[in-house]
Amino acid sequence: MAFLDPIFNPVLLPLLNKSPFLGIVVLAFIISLLITIVYKYFTNQEEMKRLKEQQKEFQQRMKGLKSNPDEMMSVQKEAMKANMEYMKHSFKATLITMLPVLIIFGWMTAHLAYEPIYPGEKYSITAQFAPGVSGEAELLVDEGTTLLSEAQQKIEGAHASWQLQSQSGEHFLTVRVGTEDKKQEQIKKVLITKELTYEPQISNFQDSDILNIRINYNKLHPLEQLIFGWKSGNKIYIPLFDWEPGWLGLYIILSVIFSMGLRKALSIY
Repeated sequence: MAFLDPIFNPVLLPLLNKSPFLGIVVLAFIISLLITIVYKYFTNQEEMKRLKEQQKEFQQRMKGLKSNPDEMMSVQKEAMKANMEYMKHSFKATLITMLPVLIIFGWMTAHLAYEPIYPGEKYSITAQFAPGVSGEAELLVDEGTTLLSEAQQKIEGAHASWQLQSQSGEHFLTVRVGTEDKKQEQIKKVLITKELTYEPQISNFQDSDILNIRINYNKLHPLEQLIFGWKSGNKIYIPLFDWEPGWLGLYIILSVIFSMGLRKALSIY
């Protein structure tokens, strides 16, 4: 979603660079507010209120019919019909907000999935080769990039990896494979920066012995960055699920909280 960079980067990128967590909070609130406003003005709230109250009535009736399965089943069918009607009314608002939300999600993925590669930081790339390709692969680097491993690497399990360091800026790394008579090469762009932005992790290639080249980024964990700072190596887990939350998990939790609060504040059904 690079076309959104001129719109979002000047406003949101400084906030993300300072604290990805706060950036996620702001974006979750903005998206929740957008969805809530569209929902309020593109649905018939009187009808939605009636259907909600009807659903509550059905739930109360079913509680008192536990000893009468046949009657309970009949009420349950009516409740399902009312629920489908409710969903039908809300579908228009969902369609209106779907595309903008997906576009914003694309921008968030391009800036919040991984940590940036800092100037002078060690990083690695991995090339995957087509079945049957063997021998050695060579990596050629540009000015400002230092190879920390041998340029020639043996292809093992259809893969070869290299360790590098680069100065700030854009760099172009060339993977070469084959014999003198038939060499193939592909180029992977790498961005070295202190800002929370990066090149796509994987570049795929068609009709080549080099199937793809992957930058081995570190995943971004916004809570850890908020508490410990960049590159600390500390981890935060939610014990109940042994879960280390990333940007998407945090966004979902925050959006649910914001949506519930906004719906209540605006009396939306």
